[in-house]
Amino acid sequence: MFSETSNRSSVDARVNADKAELTLRHLALACVGHLLFAEEDIEPLGPEQTYLFKQYIALSHIPDPGRALKHCLLNPAAEDKQIAKLARLLQLSPVEILALVLALMVEEEPMIGRVLAHIQAPVGGSRPAMGMLEAALTPLNQGKTGAWLTGALLAGPAVASGALQLINEQAPLPEQSVKVPMGLALALRGKSFVWPGTHGLIAADSVRLPLSTLESAAHQARALNRSANSILVIRSASRREARTVAAEVAAQLEREPLLISASANDLRGLGAACLISERLPVFEYDLGADEQRPVPELDAYNGPRLVLVGPDGQVKANHGSILHWSLMPPSQQERQQLWTEYLDEPELAQKLAREHIHSTGRISELAQLAEREAQLHQRSRPEIVDIRRAAWEAESGSLDNLAQPLTAEIPDEALVLSKSVNQELQQLLARCRAREHLGDDLGITVQARYQPGVRCLMVGPSGTGKTLVAGWLATRLGLPLYRVDLASVVSKYIGETEKNLATLLARAEHSEIVLLFDEADSLFGKRTDIKDSNDRFANSQTNYLLQRIEFYRGIVLLTSNSRERFDSAFTRRLDKIIEFPLPTPTERRALWQTHLGSAHQLSAKQVNQLSVSSDLAGGHIRNAVLTAAVEARDAGRAIAFQDVVVGLAGEYRKLGRQFPAELRRYEKPARVTNR
Repeated sequence: MFSETSNRSSVDARVNADKAELTLRHLALACVGHLLFAEEDIEPLGPEQTYLFKQYIALSHIPDPGRALKHCLLNPAAEDKQIAKLARLLQLSPVEILALVLALMVEEEPMIGRVLAHIQAPVGGSRPAMGMLEAALTPLNQGKTGAWLTGALLAGPAVASGALQLINEQAPLPEQSVKVPMGLALALRGKSFVWPGTHGLIAADSVRLPLSTLESAAHQARALNRSANSILVIRSASRREARTVAAEVAAQLEREPLLISASANDLRGLGAACLISERLPVFEYDLGADEQRPVPELDAYNGPRLVLVGPDGQVKANHGSILHWSLMPPSQQERQQLWTEYLDEPELAQKLAREHIHSTGRISELAQLAEREAQLHQRSRPEIVDIRRAAWEAESGSLDNLAQPLTAEIPDEALVLSKSVNQELQQLLARCRAREHLGDDLGITVQARYQPGVRCLMVGPSGTGKTLVAGWLATRLGLPLYRVDLASVVSKYIGETEKNLATLLARAEHSEIVLLFDEADSLFGKRTDIKDSNDRFANSQTNYLLQRIEFYRGIVLLTSNSRERFDSAFTRRLDKIIEFPLPTPTERRALWQTHLGSAHQLSAKQVNQLSVSSDLAGGHIRNAVLTAAVEARDAGRAIAFQDVVVGLAGEYRKLGRQFPAELRRYEKPARVTNR
């Protein structure tokens, strides 16, 4: 390699080397051996020199190392195929290739590290140093005298791509060493792909995709292939669904998806690893309402990238075009097919698809939980009750920080409302059930901006049944009901309220739950004149809420004591406003009857007297009945008229109002406690 003759008694080694397959490893070690054994009278001393001498002498007869290197790249051995591929893709120079091979071998063979440490002593370590590479790889530059190999190596694509990384950079250049990232080292040897902060997409964690989504994935893949550095942003509230779609796009591109978490902070060399292993980088972020995240650039990689995000936040990139794909719930027919595949119950699947607009990921989640619910209750097949229990279980803990579940089922008999309010509620119920296809047969103006969400404001005095109606509506729709915890949503920090609400709405939209905002005017109230920075931020918050609620695809119920507290821009975005007046005497009589039940001693005349004399709403009647029940239980009898009067008197005191004179004579005397 470096001389045509040799007087050493190593002819057998050369003959054996000629018979063996030439590899990049042989060439790299022969170049290093040339540093010690270029003079023919030098004999190896110690195990390190002996090991290196065997590698060097076997190839010392090759006159042109550059030509031998080209031969190894054109006809690579099995162990060199990935290195040859990387060299071709990155257009690496001969010096870069053998430097890469030496750095790679150090990670594989302990003896190589010992040899390099021996040669580079006393300043060098076990990884190849720049000074050693400069001296060892000079024969590759035959005919190029005076070339500075270190400078060429530093400025070359191997270092720029992160395939070779400098260490101990504070040292002088000749003493700085190079290494290959461990993940790239494994990829270069065809091993399992391992990179910190990344992992593949597990097939067992995937969901079934409808035909329309599969077809869209094929279209998106073709669009990605049309230009370099293209990015596809996939938006979905379901992480499992988004990952499954990403895996499908990767399959269409004939690549393996590589999920890169937001915590992965060292991506140097990952682009080169993706190139040779044909991986598709998939970034996954959890973005807030006003959050913007740049897509990391992967050095040397100019292929497509995927970004998985929720409904909110923005993604930007320094290079390449960005495509956007928001995953929508499948059609009713596709939902029915998915439910049938999961549950094998066609009638139940038809009912679920007709009544619920679940996303693909949500259907998969509920089907699995419903199967478990059926097994727990010793049923061979899931029923509708199992689906509803699964819906509650699926949300257990996911919304507890921002909203609390209202699990009570409210039957029709529990509602005592005026005829006009009942009519409004029936219209609201019909609107919720028809919301998916309501705009299909209407004019183009409606279809252009139609959203399947339903937004209803219920206004009226406290205790008139607004929260009870929310429970009734959720019961009739078979959906979970959550009351928003304003104390958890509203934050004193700028932007946190919007972020919390965006998170809440995204989860609720994915899970198809009914959201209840009690005292909603505290969030959606009127915008004020800007006098200071606090007013500006408050108005900005209100503007965001108005826009987000308009495009929300789920069901939102809001309550307030007065509609005058809301901005006119907000009321325009509402589908319905229902006024809850104080009950009439006839309605109060029905309220007393539904609250008292049958375990009482009141006559019909006494119930009528309560209905006419006290003008309280249903919430106060409920409190009065509960107080009366305590009085009766304490006395060991059924509820009596005087017990109810005691409860009513307490409610009037809470309200700061005068107790009706016609009922005052029935009050019990104050209890005397013996001490």
